[in-house]
Amino acid sequence: MARKPRPVGEEDEQQVRDLHTQGLGRNEIARRLDRSGRTISIIAARLGLEFDCTRTEGATRHRMAQLAEKRTILAEALTDDALRLSAQVWEPATVFNFGGKDNTFEKRELPEPPAADKRALMAAATSAAAQSLRLVPPFDEDGTEQVGSLLTSLYDKLRDRHGDG
Repeated sequence: MARKPRPVGEEDEQQVRDLHTQGLGRNEIARRLDRSGRTISIIAARLGLEFDCTRTEGATRHRMAQLAEKRTILAEALTDDALRLSAQVWEPATVFNFGGKDNTFEKRELPEPPAADKRALMAAATSAAAQSLRLVPPFDEDGTEQVGSLLTSLYDKLRDRHGDG
């Protein structure tokens, strides 16, 4: 059941003014007076009071930097996933089948995955690479430098792993 709002009186305004003078922020004033932050903002605006937001702005910038770092880490992991998936297209694969009336199981080693599996691997690699680029987009306007660098890195890693042949 919702509480019935209390009217704001002169005593509330004076308390807001006093607490603001002590350097308290809006949320702390709201907690102390058992009021909503919105109510405190309305009272403060009516009294011509402003709250110092530098700490909040600094904390927000710090949090944004932390999130950017996490996105970069995730983008790197997705790029590594794309590399591993695309490399599997040319690696030996085990195919299997089970079922039938006797519920048998058979498996076979192939030099490369079947075409349908290659398509699925490339689709997954493409998706991982696209998500990586979405999380950490290229720095230049058209992205050619970053994409070229990504492709060069991909080629180098594949060549190191599988040789020039």
